Amino acid sequence: MRGASIFMDKQAILDLLQARCANTLVDTLGVTFVALGDDYLVAKMPVTSAVHQVDGVLHGGATAALAETVGSAACAIFCKSDDVIMRGIEVSANHVRGVRDGFVHAKATAIHKGKTMQHWSIQITDDANKLVSSCKLTTLILPKKK
Repeated sequence: MRGASIFMDKQAILDLLQARCANTLVDTLGVTFVALGDDYLVAKMPVTSAVHQVDGVLHGGATAALAETVGSAACAIFCKSDDVIMRGIEVSANHVRGVRDGFVHAKATAIHKGKTMQHWSIQITDDANKLVSSCKLTTLILPKKK
C-alpha cells in the first residue's frame, strides 16, 4: 500500500483504502474515504441510530473510532516504507457538539511525521462544517518481523 501509493492517483488510493476496510469496524460504521491531499486525508461517516448514544446523539466511541481510522489510514499513506507496520498508540477526543443525523467529516492532518512516530490532528465536523470533535492520534512505526 505505502510503496504503491507513490505511483497511484488519489482516487485509486482512496479506492484501495476502502477495499482494505471491507468486513471491518470501518465498514460496519459506514466510513467512506472521500479526499486526499498532499498532507491530509478526509473520511465521512453517516450519523444514524447505529452510532447513537441512548439519548439519540453521536456516540463518542464512534467518533473516536472514526478519528483513529482516518489518522491511521493517513499514516499508512504517507509512510515512506513497505517494510514497516503501524500501530495507533494513543487516541484522544474532545467532543464539543452533538450530532443527531447527517454525516460527520474527519480530516487528518500531520502534526509530526517522524521515522518511528507520527502525530495526527483529526478535526471532525458536521454537514454545516461546525466542529464536533477535536482529536489527536499518535502512531508508532515498527519494522515488520521477517
